[in-house]
Amino acid sequence: MTDHLPAPAATSTRLVAYSVALAALAVALSPLSIPTGIAKLSPSQHFINVVAGALVGPWWGLAVAIVTSLVRNALGLGTPLAFPGSVFGVVLAGLAYRHTRNVYFTALGEVIGTGLIGATVGALLVAPYLMGRDIALTVLILPFLLSSAVGAALGIAGLQVLRRLGYLH
Repeated sequence: MTDHLPAPAATSTRLVAYSVALAALAVALSPLSIPTGIAKLSPSQHFINVVAGALVGPWWGLAVAIVTSLVRNALGLGTPLAFPGSVFGVVLAGLAYRHTRNVYFTALGEVIGTGLIGATVGALLVAPYLMGRDIALTVLILPFLLSSAVGAALGIAGLQVLRRLGYLH
């Protein structure tokens, strides 16, 4: 059974408010991370990405991911891998939701964006050039896939709750 949710009707003010709240929640949940080598995996970020993708769309969701990654790094709660570990997933999740209105495809967009694309960019560009560490792609793919899958599952549940509460019409 697929679950189709209609697009959220949102004004610019509402989009800003939702985005700020989502970024704040993502930062607040950042201490719940799992250190894995040079990365700090954060399933809560992937949960936020799925919710943001559906609630505010891919581009506002991208802003949420960038702000969250900046704040997490500034506070020492993340690494530069937070950027590729969040931005690709939220954009794909938002695009998937926009085009299908299906929460499962939205979650799949997050997993593909983070687990495959984000891990690849992290291993090939971010780790060697921003962190001075050469790492094998396989070192990031499995942890990024697992973290994003857990967060995406939580995101599906979150979207179901938001729909019942009337935030997704």
